[in-house]
Amino acid sequence: MRRICSSCCFTRRVSNTHQKAEHIQRSIGTMENPKEGNAYGVSEKQNGSSIKSRNGFPSNIILNHDFSRGLDSWNLNCCNGSVVTAESGSNYAVITNRKECWQGLEQDITCRVSLGSTYSVSAFVGVSGFLQGSADVKATLKLEYQGSATSYLFIGRTSVPRQQWKKLEGTFSLSTMPDRVVFYLEGPSPGVDLLIESVVIFCSSPIDDESSSTRCAAEGDENIILNPRFEDGVNNWSGRGCKILLHDSMGDGKIVPQSGKFFVSATERTQTWNGIQQEITGRVQRKLAYEVSAVVQIFGNNITSADVRVTLWIQTPNQREQYIGVAKVTDKEWIQLQGKFLLNASPSRVVIYLEGPPPGTDILVNSLAVKHAEKIPPSPPPVIEDLAFGVNIIQNSNLNDGSNGWFPLGNCTLSVATGSPHILPPLARDSLGTHEPLSGRYILVTKRSQNWMGPAQMITDALKLYLTYQVSAWVRIGPGATGTQNVNVALGVDNQWVNGGQAEVGNDRWYEIGGSFRIEKQPLKVMAYIQGPAPGVDLMVAGLQIFPVDRHARFRHLRKETDKIRKRDVILKFSGSGIGTPIGTFVKVRQTQNSFGFGSCVSRTNIDNEDFVDFFVKNFNWAVFGNELKWYWTESQQGNFNYRDADELLDLCKSYNMETRGHCIFWEVEGTVQPWIKQLSKNDLMTAVQNRLTGLLTRYKGKFRHYDVNNEMLHGSFYQDRLGKDIRANMFKSANQLDPSATLFVNDYHVEDGCDTRSRPEKYIEHIIDLQKQGAPVGGIGIQGHIDSPVGPVVCSALDNLGALGLPIWFTELDVSSINEFIRADDLEVMLREAFAHPAVDGIMLWGFWELFMSRDNAHLVNAEGEINETGRRYLALRKEWLSHGHGHVNEQGEFMFRGFHGSYVVEMGTGSKKISKTFVVDNGESPLVVSIDF
Repeated sequence: MRRICSSCCFTRRVSNTHQKAEHIQRSIGTMENPKEGNAYGVSEKQNGSSIKSRNGFPSNIILNHDFSRGLDSWNLNCCNGSVVTAESGSNYAVITNRKECWQGLEQDITCRVSLGSTYSVSAFVGVSGFLQGSADVKATLKLEYQGSATSYLFIGRTSVPRQQWKKLEGTFSLSTMPDRVVFYLEGPSPGVDLLIESVVIFCSSPIDDESSSTRCAAEGDENIILNPRFEDGVNNWSGRGCKILLHDSMGDGKIVPQSGKFFVSATERTQTWNGIQQEITGRVQRKLAYEVSAVVQIFGNNITSADVRVTLWIQTPNQREQYIGVAKVTDKEWIQLQGKFLLNASPSRVVIYLEGPPPGTDILVNSLAVKHAEKIPPSPPPVIEDLAFGVNIIQNSNLNDGSNGWFPLGNCTLSVATGSPHILPPLARDSLGTHEPLSGRYILVTKRSQNWMGPAQMITDALKLYLTYQVSAWVRIGPGATGTQNVNVALGVDNQWVNGGQAEVGNDRWYEIGGSFRIEKQPLKVMAYIQGPAPGVDLMVAGLQIFPVDRHARFRHLRKETDKIRKRDVILKFSGSGIGTPIGTFVKVRQTQNSFGFGSCVSRTNIDNEDFVDFFVKNFNWAVFGNELKWYWTESQQGNFNYRDADELLDLCKSYNMETRGHCIFWEVEGTVQPWIKQLSKNDLMTAVQNRLTGLLTRYKGKFRHYDVNNEMLHGSFYQDRLGKDIRANMFKSANQLDPSATLFVNDYHVEDGCDTRSRPEKYIEHIIDLQKQGAPVGGIGIQGHIDSPVGPVVCSALDNLGALGLPIWFTELDVSSINEFIRADDLEVMLREAFAHPAVDGIMLWGFWELFMSRDNAHLVNAEGEINETGRRYLALRKEWLSHGHGHVNEQGEFMFRGFHGSYVVEMGTGSKKISKTFVVDNGESPLVVSIDF
């Protein structure tokens, strides 16, 4: 199962939200701030366009005008930026890495301006950086017209001295309505940072024109929602178990529409699923991706935040019901909710509705749009210049210059001592090869009063985007700790915490930390630091290495290993008289299937899409069901069983001769256990567990090759806590008695990536041995493989350690994620090559491959409407690489020889009009395989 591990899943998303203002404060000093209150009567926290603000003044059409929600609703125009919180508590945007005068911050205001109206603009701006005198800051409109050149409309300009805020003012009016209107701030010279504290645009001379409120909803009548902005009251809408009411304001006028004239409340809600709904049957097509966009907020006296979700209810012609969660947000101000969906089958009914907050909380809806999703062009492969693979970006890592380059994070003390290892940690050694010895010096951190205190170093300028970095260090703790301590190499990337690796460390010896990370958006600052032990415990750090890895060099090594363990020499010996002498006869050998398992997750709804099924059965030989075999699916309510979905999936797999894994019989994590089970007494729970085992394994005896018996035992203990330690081993024993043909697996996550001390390989090994000592017939090791920024030696080390147990290893739920599909393809290739080149691994299951039907965003191989992306193409190329084909002529000894991957083959031969075809299997073995073929 996927786990969202923000501590180690940073590939990736550097959030453009708030950070501390220390470095900006130093650069701009104490700036003038002439803005006291609000000259236009616009509430400091009000976002969006409305008819009147709460005090009667015209409303600001700029969304998130004061950056209280980071850079939400704003776009960076070919530059970088973040939001800084000043000591006063106010926020301002800092726009950096500007290489052209026109680069700055922009916002699309197309839907919030109308023809002929006059708009007044006011913004408080500043500049920072190396400049002489002052710099001009300009406000500009970019006007885009379909089929003609883009034009630009100057609004206003102000000259801004360094270390001062200045007010920029201007007006504009549109005589023609462009297809797109973008407001942006620009102007200072390249290299000068642009600072923006707030932006206000309001209509100072309105006209009686409805175009601005209806424009976004119409846009060529693409929106399939009827009456999307409630101009026609609540027609076409209904309450889902509650009432719906039309409003032009609420809360004593404090809540007004963000756009248009009206909004609707879903009120008197008594269930979380109550809300506002519209039937869209006949307006959505199967196998098309749709984008959903809604402007929503919540209202209630005793609530500050709650989830609001968009959900689809679907009924199929055979009365099967399905719910699709599209998107959710949490907020008490107007906020845009966005998501996508796709229907695999032709439904008999489709209803879209909003739900989510607790009973008694109103859901407010200003607009809802559902449109065919725009096809987004694929991201190009990143261009990375001046690559220096294997070069440590940590300065003075060997401490030859004392502690220079390092500083204490927090109120602790750093000193340099001697006595640490002189060799690189093993994982770094595997990547770097021959390397000069370490100095034997280490940083000693004392007087630590917080867990996060330790040695730190700024590495902002040394990092390159899209490169994968390996992390390695020796660490140790001082005396006085109670047991082992969790030590972590961390990175502070602006306001994000990124996990570079973790280890459980004692005071008896030096321990290795290994991990990896990657950054895909330009950060403002990056700090590497080591943290973790309890306050008062001394920390020792030696030889910290952070270096970019050369994945392609590793691939060359893996190709050689793959040839050793996945291939075998084959001799085809021909005999018989069916076509005369075989000497010189043309022979063609074609591999039809790998013996190695390549599988994917599949769900019942997927198989209604023939395009999905086509890709699935052509490119995988194993299957695992996403949810359909889990207990919460087969018996969500006590005594009400649903095996229909699993049966239909099994039928599909059987028809294509695909092997299946049974996932999973039980799941130890409490949050995954259905409520009725949690309410059982100990005796009743024991009975329910036995009934689950008997019912499932009797029904499917012999049909699943593998079972994950009790999922994620390293991360949960629901059954063990209630039924005792023996229950885990007893689950294995009972499962084996009920279906002796199935191989029984343990299955857990973050085993292979070094970012979770609970599931490091040593812990997993101890866990498996403990089960075996209790008599559990553990037959296989499942590594889920929800991984980010994988590094080959780190993954391989985990496989080496686990392989010592002699049990087959499977990656059971592999997925990788990156917005850039080329980087995602690289990540996937790392994992596939490492697994295929390791003798202990017998198979790989992907946790899905089709967009919108995976548990992680930006992890797919096939786009929603069926286009194979770069990640998918890479997967297919590797599958092709790992199939053997050959041709030639039978030699004078009546033989044809080749070296091929293990698996199933067809050989064809013939002379003249007579041709013969035979099948054979190449299995694992050291000596050449001799296959006798009679013809």
